Amino acid sequence: MLPEAIAILMFVVTFAIIFRGYPVAFTLGGCSLLFFFVGVALDYFSFSLLKLIPSRIFGIMSNNILLAIPYFIFMGNILDKSGLAKDMLSNIGKLFGSLKGGLGATVIIVGALLAASTSIVAASVITMGVISLPLMLEQGYSKKYATGVIVASGTLGQIIPPSIVLIVLADQMGISVGDLFKGAMFPGILLTLLYLVYTFVLGKLQPSDLPLKIEENITTTKKEILWEVIKSSVPPLLLIVLVLGSIFTGVATVSEAGAVGAMGAYVLAKLKGRIGKKELYESADKTVTTVSMVLFLLIGSTVFALVFRAYNGDLLLEEFLLNLPGGKIGLILFSSLFVFILGFFIDFFEIIFIIIPLLVPAAIALDVDLVWFAIIISMNLQTSFLTPPFGFSIFFLKGVAPPEISTKDIYKGVIPFIALQVLCMVLVYVFPELVSW
Repeated sequence: MLPEAIAILMFVVTFAIIFRGYPVAFTLGGCSLLFFFVGVALDYFSFSLLKLIPSRIFGIMSNNILLAIPYFIFMGNILDKSGLAKDMLSNIGKLFGSLKGGLGATVIIVGALLAASTSIVAASVITMGVISLPLMLEQGYSKKYATGVIVASGTLGQIIPPSIVLIVLADQMGISVGDLFKGAMFPGILLTLLYLVYTFVLGKLQPSDLPLKIEENITTTKKEILWEVIKSSVPPLLLIVLVLGSIFTGVATVSEAGAVGAMGAYVLAKLKGRIGKKELYESADKTVTTVSMVLFLLIGSTVFALVFRAYNGDLLLEEFLLNLPGGKIGLILFSSLFVFILGFFIDFFEIIFIIIPLLVPAAIALDVDLVWFAIIISMNLQTSFLTPPFGFSIFFLKGVAPPEISTKDIYKGVIPFIALQVLCMVLVYVFPELVSW
């Protein structure tokens, strides 16, 4: 049996086991070791190949880029515990209260702010689902729009810096995190604006879906409302500017900026009196759990890549990708579709660690701009979070939605936002200057 055929079999068997629901990190490591012993038995390589694993694991542990991940996750968990989203939703909602679709616009703006400050999709979707969904339904918003806008806005954390997705993509593709953050800025802003335009247009064309109910006996003046918005929004905005600004200007590395962000988030929460020992412990515990999962995935994917390459699987895949019809266009379309479909079934960490290192050599050979390619991939991953029937964000919202909200309602609600996301991807593809400015 040819080694390339065994490489294909290894790939198929690994994903078949993953789709059965087994833990991805251990599946990757276990299948890789199984096929390693097969390769030794068939005399394709020797036991000395195993000696490379410890050095690769130490390489992961000493990676300065990956050090940013626990900082940004901790920052997000602290801001989540501090009630930041609740304050912003409440106060920005009052500011847009006199506009048709104002509550929907509030959810989108807060989703973008949370994306830029926490970058944790599950936390954003669940927080806005708990706080704003009952309010939107009470105001008479259609179930379809209310659920769709929450799910879509919550996933903005996949593309808006400092996205964890972008940090991991930068590491796996060997590109600068700062360049990737800069490249993601305009696509993230463009997507947010598309959501807002859709909301206000829908408010004009179908006012029954986004009714306007002016509350009576409101004693708060516009100046007081504006002051409340400033108090709730400016501190996290300053934190965002501090973190991203230090990266963009080269004052700090991503890891250093992440450390500043984590400390800044704690100070903000402390000044608000929203965090004690219990909340700090819970934030740290969630951070350690997430980071441990990421590290085990990295180790598993490293062993998988080592054995897969020993069978010349990487050369086989590169040859396949380079011979796709259409050259660059063929590679982009195939990669986008493949990543999009995988996003239905497995988490973005798993896709990035397993698939992206296999796509990068072909992208380099075809002279594809890796920063632009990474943005296309991240937007595909974001779309897969929304897409029925397996989009993760759909189930995050369903878990906290009132009983009258069915999964079918959420499916219907996300369709217009998926269309907007695809439109944004097309614009990024047609106008690469949106990324390369």
